[in-house]
Amino acid sequence: MKASRIDSILRSAIHQGLLPAEATEHAPDRRPWPIVLLIALGAWLATLPLLLVTGALFGDFITRSAGSYLVGSLLLAGTITLFRSKNLPLFVEQLAVPGLLVGATTFCFGLYRDLPDQAASAMMVVIAITVAALVKRPWLQTILGATAAVFGTMTALPLHWFDYRQDHLLIFWLAWHAGFVAWVISQYVLRHVLERDGYAEAAGTLDAFASGWLLTVLLGLSMWSGMTFLLGGSLANNEVVALGREIYRYVFPEEWTGYATRLSSLGICLAAFVQTSQRWPSLRQPWLAGVAAILAGFSWLLPALGAVLFGLAHCLSTKRWRLAIAAGLACAWIIGSFYYQLSLPLATKAAILTGAAVVLGALIGWAHRSSSKVRALGPAHSQPKRSPATLLGVGASLGLTLLVANIGIWQKEDIIRTGQPVYVALAPVDPRSLMQGDYMALRFRLPPDAENQLRRLLTDQRPHAIARLDAQGVAELLRVTNTDTPLQAGEIAIELSPKHGEWVLVTDAWYFKEGEAERWANARYGEFRVRPDGKALLVGLADAQLKAIQP
Repeated sequence: MKASRIDSILRSAIHQGLLPAEATEHAPDRRPWPIVLLIALGAWLATLPLLLVTGALFGDFITRSAGSYLVGSLLLAGTITLFRSKNLPLFVEQLAVPGLLVGATTFCFGLYRDLPDQAASAMMVVIAITVAALVKRPWLQTILGATAAVFGTMTALPLHWFDYRQDHLLIFWLAWHAGFVAWVISQYVLRHVLERDGYAEAAGTLDAFASGWLLTVLLGLSMWSGMTFLLGGSLANNEVVALGREIYRYVFPEEWTGYATRLSSLGICLAAFVQTSQRWPSLRQPWLAGVAAILAGFSWLLPALGAVLFGLAHCLSTKRWRLAIAAGLACAWIIGSFYYQLSLPLATKAAILTGAAVVLGALIGWAHRSSSKVRALGPAHSQPKRSPATLLGVGASLGLTLLVANIGIWQKEDIIRTGQPVYVALAPVDPRSLMQGDYMALRFRLPPDAENQLRRLLTDQRPHAIARLDAQGVAELLRVTNTDTPLQAGEIAIELSPKHGEWVLVTDAWYFKEGEAERWANARYGEFRVRPDGKALLVGLADAQLKAIQP
């Protein structure tokens, strides 16, 4: 928009009394972001020696009595004063950020030392709100909103929540949804109180603060859902992922708590659809009702999805595009976590996802036909033309996808066809984690000093486990080495695979049909096919007599 046009709008708004007489156009920040980043980095590096000296001189004073409150208050007051200054140099602004962080951390240390966890968390929420109201930096207000959401969730947790065992998942679900309710209330206040009554500055502060709060809630609900589709196999080896994998082993659909969380998620999803249809009348289409029904079904199956869908719908209807992208990613993550819902057989989950995809495809076709009929009533030149390059690109993408998939299938079949049969003994595992829903945790007997040997290997290639076979084909793993180490007579090499941040023998899991756990519990050996170059594939499990276990 041209400057003259903006000036005309400002003069008209001032003349009608909509804006004060001193209102001017907001001057954009013309500082290039690389310059801002470099200055911020310099400010943080300059702060580190100062923080070390301060900790060395006043560390004992801070950890005792009221020293943490005094130092924390002084740092907070000083940094807030800097942020409220006009024409603050960028370097000083970035220098104040670590001061604000250290002041809040020092104050937080004293609160959690002297108060119960819930009270200390509530006080930190109050401090974050106060600081956000005093500083005049939207980006900092967003960070403070995200921080306040973390402490707000901790406030909603009961004392010693970690002793609740099976109920801790429900407790976290309630805590994150309490944060979601707080965000919904902030949006109501923003829309129906502050914006309506003309409190522009307060509305801007609340909007930035609530944005950070929402981002934290989205992250928390995604973490509560566990790992998403396929990523659990490559990134999972921590408490968060274990929580996600076990989530539906404790929140059973038969229990009233499971029904309550699912029903709440379903209700929130329907509320999101109603809100969106009210703000966007053009979305009141029959085919969109079908899309809403599919999302409602997933909201019933995934108790964290309803709140995220509501946030997505609100951000789209209010044109907060960046937050909408974050909410959309959270929705995709949570729907992907359906793969790990162990209360349902794998075949049932596949049928649900396939059915949803078929119905969505039919709805998209319905919508396309409806829009084509509308376009047919208009001028002939409004008809869209399909570019040959577009059709060629779609066809090439489909062909490439099929090619990659079939190459992978061919490689596995080649290993099965040409590989040497090798049996490797299973190592004892925790009986509680041996059978987990529809897969079996595996651990093979590696050489005793395998970890130290792997640590000494410096190579960009995968290491190999060297084994000697007996007359029955049972492998005795001798050592771990790199690929260029020569083999001795009677030895074979089996390539190791990265899994969960460590090296394993091909895989650490065996998947089977739901309800066959007792049959696979008799497994004592893993049956591999190994090629001369070390490529290996686990093709089955065998009992103590090397007899293959049939599904």
